[in-house]
Amino acid sequence: MALVLYFQPMVLPLIKRKGFILRPWDPADALALVKHANNPRVAANLRDGFPYPYTLEDAKRWLQMVGSNQEDVILAIEVRGEAAGGIGLHGMKDVYRYNSEIGYWLAEVHWGKGIASEAVGAMVKFAFEETQWLRLFASVYENNPASMRVLQKNGFSPEAIHRKAVMKGGKLMDEHLYALLKDQWLASSAASSSSD
Repeated sequence: MALVLYFQPMVLPLIKRKGFILRPWDPADALALVKHANNPRVAANLRDGFPYPYTLEDAKRWLQMVGSNQEDVILAIEVRGEAAGGIGLHGMKDVYRYNSEIGYWLAEVHWGKGIASEAVGAMVKFAFEETQWLRLFASVYENNPASMRVLQKNGFSPEAIHRKAVMKGGKLMDEHLYALLKDQWLASSAASSSSD
């Protein structure tokens, strides 16, 4: 008899940190989303589903999609009272069902302040303490070493380089794959707690 696992729809968390909040997106975020997402330097690091230019129609369509999503954890990064970025955990299917892809972006005005690193850390903690996922992974383009550092600061290790796998902005680039296992994270968390 086969073991069948049933996963419940995600309950979106509210995670407060000094300087920012991770919270569910709201339709009222549309103008802030356009303000911060309509930036070629932000779009350059993301998949083509994140367009540039980023219009109000794009924002409304995306917020509607996020509002009906029952499977993934997709949150706004709220800084100083407005949505200034996003972070998400996107669960895989079939034999990969214990894997989740983590993705994130942040308004350029907030780069270099540690917000992305802390937001990723908060989502890792949520994923491994509150969900069934056992492995988190992220894909980063070769021209984005800052994002690689964000992942490394949170315990992710490089697993592979997919050579010339990404066509972005008319350039063929390598894609770097990073991953973090729940067991690895738990061991690291326990070691940190015992040294405090």
